[in-house]
Amino acid sequence: MAFISQEKLFSRRWFVAYGQIVAGAALLAVGYVLFITPYKVVPGGVYGISIILHHLLGTPVGLTALAFNIPITIIATRVLGPRYGIKTITGFFLTAFFMDGLSYLVGEDPLKIGSEVLMSSIYGGVFIGVGVGLLFRARASCGGTDVVAMMLSKFTGRPVGQWMMAVDSLIVLLGFVFFGNWKIPLYSIVAIFVIGQVVDIVMQGISYNKCLLIVSDRHQEIADRILNQLERGGTYFKAKGLFSEKERPMIFTVMSRRETAILQAAIKEIDPKAFITVMDASEILGEGFRSLNEPEV
Repeated sequence: MAFISQEKLFSRRWFVAYGQIVAGAALLAVGYVLFITPYKVVPGGVYGISIILHHLLGTPVGLTALAFNIPITIIATRVLGPRYGIKTITGFFLTAFFMDGLSYLVGEDPLKIGSEVLMSSIYGGVFIGVGVGLLFRARASCGGTDVVAMMLSKFTGRPVGQWMMAVDSLIVLLGFVFFGNWKIPLYSIVAIFVIGQVVDIVMQGISYNKCLLIVSDRHQEIADRILNQLERGGTYFKAKGLFSEKERPMIFTVMSRRETAILQAAIKEIDPKAFITVMDASEILGEGFRSLNEPEV
C-alpha cells in the first residue's frame, strides 16, 4: 500500500481524497460525541486518553487529542512522507474541530442511551471505523495510534486494523484504572474490535470474488466448463506433487462467489478426486472485472 499520494493539486483525485478526509473526520466526530465519550468508553489511541482526561479534568476531547497528535505526526511525516503529513494534519485538525464543535452544539449526552452502553459501543465503532477507513483510503489519518498503526503496517505488511487493535488495547487498561468500572474494558474492547473490522472492510472491501487453484487429472474438462459454461478465463501453471512427484497442469481462475459454487459442483461431477483451493480476492482488475483505467476512490 502506497502512503505518499500522487494526485495533482485540485485534480479530480485531489477533490476525492480531501472529500474523503472531510467525510471521515465528520463521521469520527459523530461516533465519539454521540456514542463513545458520554459513556466513558475508551477505544484506545489518543482519543481514548483524551476521553479519560475529559472526564477527570473537563478538558475538551478534540483539543486534547490535538495536543497529542502534533508530535506524533511530525515523526510520521518523516516515515511516511511529507504529503502524508499534510493530509494527516488536515485530518486531525478537522476531527478536533468537528468533535468539539458537535459537542458544543448537542451537549454532553444528547442521545441519553443510559444503560445500553454495549449497543452504543457497537454503533460508535461503526461510525468511527468508517471514518478512519475513509481517512486511510485518502492516505491520511486522524492522528494518534492510527498513525502508529499505519507505520507498523508499512514495515510489517500486516493489516492496519490488526495493529490498531493491538496498540489500542493497551490503552483500554487505563480506562479501567481511572474509572474503576469493570464494564469499561468490555465495552471498549467491543468498540475496538468493531472499529478494526470496519476499517478493513472500508479499505479492502467485502470480498465477493474468489481465486481458485485447481489440480486434476481431468483438467481439460474442467477448463472447458470454465470457458464455455461460465465464460471465464484462466491460466495454466505447471505443478509438481510433493509426494507423488508427478507433474500436471494447475488451473488458476477468478470468478464471483455464485460462479464458484457452480464450478465446484461441476468439478465434483467431473473429478471427485480433484484438489481445489478457494481464496478471497479483495480486488480484481482487468478484463471481465473492474477496468485498470477506472480511477481509484
